[in-house]
Amino acid sequence: QVQLVESGGGSVQVGGSLRLSCVASGPRVVRNCLAWFRQAPGKEREAVAGIHSDRVNTYAHYGDSVKGRFTVSQDNGKNTVYLQMNSLKPEDTAMYYCAARAFCPGGLGSIREYAAWGQGTQVTVSS
Repeated sequence: QVQLVESGGGSVQVGGSLRLSCVASGPRVVRNCLAWFRQAPGKEREAVAGIHSDRVNTYAHYGDSVKGRFTVSQDNGKNTVYLQMNSLKPEDTAMYYCAARAFCPGGLGSIREYAAWGQGTQVTVSS
C-alpha cells in the first residue's frame, strides 16, 4: 500500500515562497508518477504539477495557473517529491495534496487516475 505524507505548508504573504515535501512509501510500481493537487474551499480539486522519470529523462508538467512560479522536483534516493512555490498569490491559498498513480501517459491526467493520496497540507497566502 502506498503512503504519502506531505509537509511544508504554512502562511505567507503575497510574493513569498514555500516548499512542500511529500515522502512516498510502498510499492514503487504503483507510484511511478507523483503529482500535486490543490483544493480551495468551494472549488474543485485541480492539478498543480506532476513529475516522473524513466531511465534517461525526468518529465515535469504544470497547471496553467502555476507555470513559471512553481517547480516540481524529486529525490529518488529519499522517495520525496518537492513543490517549490514562488511569487505566491492569494489565489494559491488551498489545501495541497500529494498523489500517486502507476502509469504516466503524459500530462497531469485526471483525478481518478490517482489511486493514492496524502492527507494534505494547508497553504495560506495573505495580502
